[in-house]
Amino acid sequence: MPVEWVLKSERAPDRSGALSRDTGDSAGRTTGESPICRLHLWPYRSLPKRGFALFFAMMAGLAALPLLMLLGSPVLWGILPFLVVTLSALWLSIQRSYRDGEVLEELTLWPDRIEIVRHNPRGHPQGRRQEWSANPHWVSLHLDRDKGPVPEYLTLRGAGREVELGAFLTPSERLALHDDLQRALVRV
Repeated sequence: MPVEWVLKSERAPDRSGALSRDTGDSAGRTTGESPICRLHLWPYRSLPKRGFALFFAMMAGLAALPLLMLLGSPVLWGILPFLVVTLSALWLSIQRSYRDGEVLEELTLWPDRIEIVRHNPRGHPQGRRQEWSANPHWVSLHLDRDKGPVPEYLTLRGAGREVELGAFLTPSERLALHDDLQRALVRV
């Protein structure tokens, strides 16, 4: 599953040392308190890089097999460019698919802040990196079952914005993520 809880605390944060907490760095991040939970989300890859190498080697071998009969004849030079173009197009299209899938969403939850950082692929119209943060006490988690661009559309609303979360996940993964996030937000 393309969801990984990097850090998941099952306990509520300790509120006893409010004055001992660091005020934060120049970007407003709290530096003295560790996050309650951290979550990484990424698109599912049905063909890993190792599988791609095997697939491409098998395709090249199977495509070249009929050419063995043409070795030494001038017909080989007429068919060979088409084979090279076909294999190049296959290579480039799968590499493009990998580049487009280089999306990583990181959700980090502190007692006083929730932050989402989305790392987009190169050439994305909204830039390489998008950030959103808000106070978790004023954030609401919404799961729209029939509305939105995908089924089980999961969003966080707060700080005057609505941010989608895990649009590349399957509907069942978004449901499970909704339940986990709801529990984490209640703990805060």
